[in-house]
Amino acid sequence: MPVENNLERIKKVFTESDCLCTKEQVDSALDKMAEDISQQLGDTLPVVYCVMNGGLITTGHLLTRLEFPLEVDYIHATRYRGETTGGELYWRVPPEVNMKDRTVLIIDDILDEGHTLAAILEYCNEQGAKAVYSAVLVDKMHDRKAEKGMKANFTGLDVEDRYLFGYGMDFQGFLRNAPGIYAPKGM
Repeated sequence: MPVENNLERIKKVFTESDCLCTKEQVDSALDKMAEDISQQLGDTLPVVYCVMNGGLITTGHLLTRLEFPLEVDYIHATRYRGETTGGELYWRVPPEVNMKDRTVLIIDDILDEGHTLAAILEYCNEQGAKAVYSAVLVDKMHDRKAEKGMKANFTGLDVEDRYLFGYGMDFQGFLRNAPGIYAPKGM
């Protein structure tokens, strides 16, 4: 498909989508998450791992709100690989910063079914992390979690069970930079 046709299709998806959370609502949620993270981890000198690519925007916004010493790295594991449904977990890049005997905070964009996050948390524990915490901007409200009752330690927004994009979440590789949380019509 020519790039121009793709551009028009992606623009149409964006303009016809439902805005579920405005930029202001997301900013407020990030402020609250930062406050909670600071209270819990502010005295631990944690290592913060951004889950790429989705967690990039959430991590960037959170880091500027965390006013305590921390170390930053990233981890890249995915189940989506440009698709709208998840498949087998694929590890692209393991973290470089050693997490042994450290407090770890994993930041991602969304907790959907949680298979990716569960695998990353398990990996951190296997690597000898002293304590492992998770933070997600969005938790999808449904009962299909990888583990019954699975929740992140820090959650910004609970959102209805629809396909989402914006603030790191993508639509077929695009629209991660949308200034809010959106859902395409009919998805």
